[in-house]
Amino acid sequence: MGKIALLFAMFFLPAVVFASAPVAPIAPLAPVSKELKKQLLGTPVYIQIFKEERTLELYGKIGTEYRLLDSYRICNFSGGLGPKRRQGDFKSPEGFYSVGLSQLKPDSRFYRAINTGFPNDYDRQQGYEGKYLMIHGSCVSIGCYAMTDANIDDIYHYVEAALRNGQPRVAVSIYPFRMTDSNLQRHRYSVYYSFWQQLQPGYAEFVKNHQPPAMGVSGGKYVLNGSLLNSTPANQSALALSEAK
Repeated sequence: MGKIALLFAMFFLPAVVFASAPVAPIAPLAPVSKELKKQLLGTPVYIQIFKEERTLELYGKIGTEYRLLDSYRICNFSGGLGPKRRQGDFKSPEGFYSVGLSQLKPDSRFYRAINTGFPNDYDRQQGYEGKYLMIHGSCVSIGCYAMTDANIDDIYHYVEAALRNGQPRVAVSIYPFRMTDSNLQRHRYSVYYSFWQQLQPGYAEFVKNHQPPAMGVSGGKYVLNGSLLNSTPANQSALALSEAK
């Protein structure tokens, strides 16, 4: 009996070890070809930002899914990881935002600018304050996401074309890092950990379905499958953009 049990254990041990192995991280996606990217000008777009990687990703809709059009290096952002909470803390925002035509500023003193819409509904419920939080050019940041002029020109071009071609709003998801279990575990002692847990379902939704996550706010927390966040009303956005940069 002892020999039979030993043989049984040896036979099934590899399967048990394999099943408990951690899931490998998802490899970064390759962007579409430059030729296809050019043809997709005017298609609906979606933006993801990852602070730790200093990366902005621009996605375009092909058929029913959003595919990576291009990935851009962020020249500068300020304040480190974590959400923006108050005016003057020099933090760049994190969370789920959306952009309409009134939030575009083609003649910014930082070349071109896209107002992220901070504060959104979540931010306001937390009492967070700030204004003029942009994605812009010139590589200079005090709370904004600064790009090279060439990169913001490209991003701005696709966002504007999508909005003028009928996309009501462009969703912008801003994360501290790629919201994998391993990355969250790495930051488990951060004071922002519980906030980052709220962001993870949005990240996972896009990884799974290749659709911008529909995020809402309930009980002062981000929730998946809520209505797409509307940030500052259009008339206020236009005023903010006319005064900023």
